[in-house]
Amino acid sequence: MSFIKPLLLALLLLLSGQAWSRDVTALDDGWRFLRADAACASAADFDDSAWAAVRLPHTWNGSDGEAGGAYYRGPGWYRRELQLPATTLRHFLQFDGAALRAEVWVNGQLAGRHDGGYAAFRIDITRWLVAGCNRIAVRVDNATDQHVAPLGGDFTVFGGLYRGVKLLAVPAAHFDLLDDGGPGVYVSATDVNAERALLTLRARVRNDGGVARLLALNLNLRDAVGRVVAQSQQTLQAAPEVTFIAAQPWTVQRPHLWQGPTDPHLYTLTAELRDGVDLLDTLTLPVGLRNVLLDPQRGLLLNGRPHAVHGVNLFHSGRPGRGLAVRDAEIDEDFRILEELGVTGLRFVHFQHPQRAYDNADRAGLLTWTEIPLNAQMDEGEAFRANLAQQLRELIKQNQHRPSVFIWGVGNEVYRSDDAVVRLLADMSRLAHELDPTRTTAYAHCCAPDDHAMARQTDAIGFNRYYGWYDGQFSDIGPWADRMRAALPSRPMALAEYGAGASVLHQQDPPQRPKPTDRWHPEQYQALFHEAYWPQIAARPWLWGSFVWVGFDLASAGRNEGDRPGINDKGLVSHDRQQRKDAFLYYQAQWSHRPVLHIASRRATPRAAGTVDIKVYANGRSAVLTLNGVDLPERAVQGGIARWDNVTLRPGRNRLQARGDNGVADSINWTVTP
Repeated sequence: MSFIKPLLLALLLLLSGQAWSRDVTALDDGWRFLRADAACASAADFDDSAWAAVRLPHTWNGSDGEAGGAYYRGPGWYRRELQLPATTLRHFLQFDGAALRAEVWVNGQLAGRHDGGYAAFRIDITRWLVAGCNRIAVRVDNATDQHVAPLGGDFTVFGGLYRGVKLLAVPAAHFDLLDDGGPGVYVSATDVNAERALLTLRARVRNDGGVARLLALNLNLRDAVGRVVAQSQQTLQAAPEVTFIAAQPWTVQRPHLWQGPTDPHLYTLTAELRDGVDLLDTLTLPVGLRNVLLDPQRGLLLNGRPHAVHGVNLFHSGRPGRGLAVRDAEIDEDFRILEELGVTGLRFVHFQHPQRAYDNADRAGLLTWTEIPLNAQMDEGEAFRANLAQQLRELIKQNQHRPSVFIWGVGNEVYRSDDAVVRLLADMSRLAHELDPTRTTAYAHCCAPDDHAMARQTDAIGFNRYYGWYDGQFSDIGPWADRMRAALPSRPMALAEYGAGASVLHQQDPPQRPKPTDRWHPEQYQALFHEAYWPQIAARPWLWGSFVWVGFDLASAGRNEGDRPGINDKGLVSHDRQQRKDAFLYYQAQWSHRPVLHIASRRATPRAAGTVDIKVYANGRSAVLTLNGVDLPERAVQGGIARWDNVTLRPGRNRLQARGDNGVADSINWTVTP
């Protein structure tokens, strides 16, 4: 039988004097799926043989969720078998993401529910398991529910088990696995400077056994080369059926500080739970020691020094045809592109992101604003408020140890401005401080007067502004920021969103201003937008951050604009990640420390005869341009751009070659029609 081998292995371990410790098994294969409701699908003996075979991560909106218009929002079912040996271990199912509500059955018994589509959660399934074959059934539903956030938003809510599922097996005594999806071991740092860092460690130890146990809790902190810099041992008297919280204060002398992209140094915290010589449970967490302060006059200070935070809003690592059901490889690809761009910060919108994204931000040194899905709409009922608080607890507990996270976002663009939303923002900010007093809270404000009470319920404020796209002119952004600083002089202020749409299929040089809702979004207009915005932003270093909307085009079923419906095309990179738009290269010339040179409007071919203004984005001091083998005068690079105006192109093929004093060259061909 399939469980004989695990039984023999367990026996050998026991004979050698070692007990089982934590075991994690991925359950991504072997699922059957139905995109509909099905009576009795939770029953152990239900016949699912006609259902589709799928592998996680999986969404049922991979096609209709990015096609524009209505898409399926309702229930879907997943089922699989699980073979287990007879064991004394406790078993937990961990769901890394199930949108939006999930109900889990084991052998026909309801084991647990979860409301919220973007945080990990765990369910203890021990009591319903049997030796041999077990049947798992999961009903997931992404229909709008007034009790579950988000209630609105400019994005597709992809339904399904769109992140992985794991089986965790632990002894009866273990680190708490039911603390809002958190690791069970938590670390917070205060008074961090070059001389010392004060740390508080808390371990939640759960004894699910029937007798009291004398346990040992061992904690150690190692630097990036493996050197132990702090450690402690503590004896715990663990009563049966009780969760015990053990706290340890530490002082790390002369810490190696986490310094952003230049030196994202990470320590590793290891926690072990032992019974005598037997290792019961162990886990590791990345820890970075840094001090972040938002100053209304100086901007963001990292470890006491001004640190420019510029980057993009990141809306998950979605891909065409798969929605948000992506793997680590796609998340890693996005971060490689963002590091190529030269970002120093990110805003994770508009909900909790997969743990791989936070891991990558930690390793890359990218300061990250992460938020709960209070977006566009809200409900005044207590059930909605309770769900929002639950999602905030999950967000904080699952990511509190991370050095990259510096802002807990409590909302974005709520389309009302009455007392109810003000109270809700205040309550969420207060709860965030109770859970984590070491970090700042923020709200992304848009759709009420700038100085409304909504903008004063969090420690800091970010504004979403699109002058030159939806309203106003490019030149409005700087004077507006100055007015806001004068009106709210004590409020740390950021530009949470700014941007314009663009399609690489739409070329117009020079461009006319498009209508945002029209089907014509020329790439050149987006470039002009950002060429105008960035100098105004850079001239105001008191802004604690600025985030382009958005890093990558994303699925938004309600949109019908640009080159196709169902896509928000304000990304600097196309949805399939194959095309970096001109605006991407403009920012790369501003932000990247790597040599950059790029001829703009390269896709604007064929083009009409006449003169043309040629732009080259570069981060050197000067550039030269050759047209059809003839050298044009050398131009200085000013603000990341070298320009040649009123250049005459000949009919037919024109060859442009550019070289920069930074050692980079680029070339393109333009075809000119009479």
